[in-house]
Amino acid sequence: MRMIRLQGHSSARDMTEGSILRQLVLFALPLMLGNVFQMLYNTVDSVIVGNYVSKQALAAIGSTTPIVNMMVFFFNGFSIGAGVVISQYFGARDMDKLHRAIETTMAATFVLSLLFSLLGIVLVKPLLRFMTTPDDVFPDAAVYLRIYLGGISGLLIYNMGSGILRAVGDSTRPLYFLILTSFLNIALDLFFVLVLKLGVAGAAYATILSQFVSGGLILLLLSRTRDIYRLSWRELRLELPILRKIVAVGLPMAIQQVLTAFSNIFVQHYINFFGSDVMAGWSSYNRLDQFIMLPMQSMSMAATTFVSQNIGAGRERRADRGTGASLLLSCGVTGVIAALLMVFAGPAVRLFSPDREVIRWGELFIRTNVLFLLFNCVNHVLAGAMRGRGESVGPMIIMLSCFVGARQLYLYLVTVYVSNTPRIVGFGYPVGWMLCCAVELGYYWLLRRRARPRADLSPS
Repeated sequence: MRMIRLQGHSSARDMTEGSILRQLVLFALPLMLGNVFQMLYNTVDSVIVGNYVSKQALAAIGSTTPIVNMMVFFFNGFSIGAGVVISQYFGARDMDKLHRAIETTMAATFVLSLLFSLLGIVLVKPLLRFMTTPDDVFPDAAVYLRIYLGGISGLLIYNMGSGILRAVGDSTRPLYFLILTSFLNIALDLFFVLVLKLGVAGAAYATILSQFVSGGLILLLLSRTRDIYRLSWRELRLELPILRKIVAVGLPMAIQQVLTAFSNIFVQHYINFFGSDVMAGWSSYNRLDQFIMLPMQSMSMAATTFVSQNIGAGRERRADRGTGASLLLSCGVTGVIAALLMVFAGPAVRLFSPDREVIRWGELFIRTNVLFLLFNCVNHVLAGAMRGRGESVGPMIIMLSCFVGARQLYLYLVTVYVSNTPRIVGFGYPVGWMLCCAVELGYYWLLRRRARPRADLSPS
């Protein structure tokens, strides 16, 4: 077995040594900023289209979000599985398996990217009809979704490539690429929508072109680097033993994420019942909700990498301490952002639309739901820590039961037997978050109690 030796100039980060808090913050901060810029892609589409096209166009882009997320989240499950495997090889200092895992990961990425593009285009109209998308929204939603999914390969390649970098502790350089392509997306959005008057089609073209640039840059970096994670095109192949390990960790996560996103299609179905004003308000709330969730998602990814590397190095207690620190950081940052959004809900929604009704409904959804996101901090960080240990099935079952099963049961019961109002439908999100938090805390406690602690030589 060849061993990894980190050079002084290496951009990889060894998280098995040093201050836990410092390691987590230095890793998660650029990751969170990167996620902010990645979120800007669709948010800029919504802002420009909502202000310069129509509220129906804003509703159209918002209504496509669950479908896009369903495909992207499925792929991201495999990205997380690959990251766990690569992180553990990195922590164990096994260079041979590290390289084979990277080549296998990228080969699978190219195959899945092509498959997802084809499936996405074929399923556009059936999925929009399934959500009972209103007639005044359907044409724009179909156009936007068909273009977006046809060019989704750039996003998938970027996400997997940046996942490889995160697995070895490099969360900084993917941020640089996202900053560049986010500004490119804004410029292209303005040009296609305001100058060429292409409407939602222009917004979709701007997004996929920018994502192809980010995907190309990440491939160039992986191919040209002299660091330990260099991608060798000549050795690109699917190595089945390693692929099975990636699938064993990633498939439960992929199933959980895609079914959760699919359940959100049902939520969108309930929202669509109230018409384009409520749909546009819900779309605005969802864009803001996605931004608030970035700290917890970033700390979840940080916990996965931190725990994976330390488990690979045999440092169980350090992995546990990193999980606790990740929880505190996630809840603290999310709580501050949620409180600010409660105060400034109206101005935040006005970024997306000047329409009074849209603003009214957007404010209502924000003030009803946003503080409950603190429960979701626990859900994401603990799930990330368990995945770092290779435990994906438990979090998958818990999250599916709460985010899909319990949420859909709640929506059915309250709309049929209580009252079918936008506020009650929107509260379906916090119901799932709170239930999941309670169950996952119990499961994690039992999991760690059953585990036999191994010797931990780490000083911190």
